[in-house]
Amino acid sequence: MLNIPKGTKDVLPKDSYKWQYLEKTAREVASLFNFNEIRTPTFEHTEVFLRGVGETTDIVNKEMYTFLDKGSRSITLKPEGTAGVARSFIENGLYSEPLPQKLFYITQCFRYERPQAGRLREFHQFGVELLGADTPLSDAETILLAKTYLNRLGITELSLYINSIGCPTCRANFHKALKEYLKESYENLCDLCKERMDKNPLRVFDCKNENCKEIIKNAPKITDYLCEDCNSHFEKLKGYLTAMNVEYKVNPYIVRGLEYYTKTVFEFVSDKIGAQGTVCGGGRYDGLIEQIGGKATPGVGFGMGLERVLMLMEAV
Repeated sequence: MLNIPKGTKDVLPKDSYKWQYLEKTAREVASLFNFNEIRTPTFEHTEVFLRGVGETTDIVNKEMYTFLDKGSRSITLKPEGTAGVARSFIENGLYSEPLPQKLFYITQCFRYERPQAGRLREFHQFGVELLGADTPLSDAETILLAKTYLNRLGITELSLYINSIGCPTCRANFHKALKEYLKESYENLCDLCKERMDKNPLRVFDCKNENCKEIIKNAPKITDYLCEDCNSHFEKLKGYLTAMNVEYKVNPYIVRGLEYYTKTVFEFVSDKIGAQGTVCGGGRYDGLIEQIGGKATPGVGFGMGLERVLMLMEAV
């Protein structure tokens, strides 16, 4: 008998109404915030993700489904939604239309990783991208949209964690301080973190190794190294969230796993679905459009795993 590939899942007729409800509600909330739907291909040229997501990320190094097509072109199944939207924004000239462009998508994504509850190799994301606005109010609007969607689904017991990872200028000073700190415990770091120290030291904060997690507990905080502009942006974001009655906690060790983030990063986290507690993650990416060949355009957005959302709804 032929079986379904590992890490994938059928949606049977008895459950399809749940997915229809998730998608319907996503479209309603996106429309409420004046976001319009965009649909990008299931696969892209691999370079879109190498230049967008970043060559030092776990996604690019370990998890992408990449193959050569019959024309010997390197093709990758979409591991996340933002890079494809950025490519489409440039290729279709959306930058010449009124800005900001407020876009949302509901899409399948693919990552080769160990399947477990809330983590599949084929999964679904609801995501939004707000392109062409650099204000902290845009960050707050994006966070509020995510919260509104989750609340409409009856999911209210979540923690919102925010952080700022600064801009390339102030991040360079932090990298220097972090490397000095990590050198003191270099021999106790895992091999991957030793490699990350040189290529992208922020990624050390993503490590799941217990020794590394213990080492970084007393690591320098990036919020202590923010330049005046980044610090002002972060303080204004906190003010907007408070004015919107959105509760949050500052976690200076949130960095997210993708290289394109600048300034604001955030996560909605639950303690009801085990180890895979991050339901939604996002942030600002002011350098991404330029990085993949467009004109410098600020952006902010999030990706939300719908399998995890469904797990949370069923756990209520």
